[in-house]
Amino acid sequence: MRLAELFASRPFVLSFEVFPPKTEAGRASLAATVARLADYEPGFVSCTYGAGGSTRGQTLDIVADIQQRHNLVGTAHLTCVGSTVEDLVAVLDDAVSRGVRNIMALRGDPPKDQATFTPTAGGLRYANELVTLIRQRFPGLGVGVAGYPETHQEAASADADLANLQRKVDAGADAVFTQLFYDNDDFYRFRDRCQAAGIAVPVVPGILPIVNFCQVQRLTKMCKACIPAGLTERLEECGDDRAAQQAVGVAWATEQCADLMRQGVPGIHFYVLNQCEAAEQVWDNLNLARVR
Repeated sequence: MRLAELFASRPFVLSFEVFPPKTEAGRASLAATVARLADYEPGFVSCTYGAGGSTRGQTLDIVADIQQRHNLVGTAHLTCVGSTVEDLVAVLDDAVSRGVRNIMALRGDPPKDQATFTPTAGGLRYANELVTLIRQRFPGLGVGVAGYPETHQEAASADADLANLQRKVDAGADAVFTQLFYDNDDFYRFRDRCQAAGIAVPVVPGILPIVNFCQVQRLTKMCKACIPAGLTERLEECGDDRAAQQAVGVAWATEQCADLMRQGVPGIHFYVLNQCEAAEQVWDNLNLARVR
């Protein structure tokens, strides 16, 4: 099922995002994680795509396995980094041949040794160009794109960032999935601005329950997302106690999700970082227990 059909057929779409593991133990852990998340009947599970296409085959392997083993809808991430148009078409051909019906179309972050994004010769510069390519060459695919409640770190302004999102939607995106955030007001302001700009596709909040404060501080620094002072204080009080950090993070994410759902969001996209316990706790706290 494609993304547009998913959101048309369900009043609320739960989804999870995983990444390709680097070790055999990581692969076994991921398989167990997806099996547990499947019990919540998510609308789809997506898998990220390594810098420069470094996990290209593995990403599609994981998505195909999610679909075949768990009878779930899979979504494969695809970026412009390190790829020519021909490379991208080859990946999309491979995805379609494996039964993948949804793509998360992203420009992608520059490799670690590059300060800024530089398009590959014969490649694409912007995510809206990737959406256009998919719509022209693979019109049967569903397409998701990224949105940034606190503005993309490279955008000249919030207005410029919203204009970039508008271009992605105008090119044919079916839904917008946001970067992580910890203050729901940031999301609501972003959603209001999207509506004012005429963006009519679903805008889905992205949630990352905190289980490791240091890890999330690194992630938020990279994407220039803010951790509210009240949450920071609670986490600092936990010291190095990871269990206490997770308890605080799950409680905060539970409150976020409950409020978001009261405000009628079309879904929630969980960044689970290949660990399911925090997302499970949040969902069970909301009395939306597993179905199997």
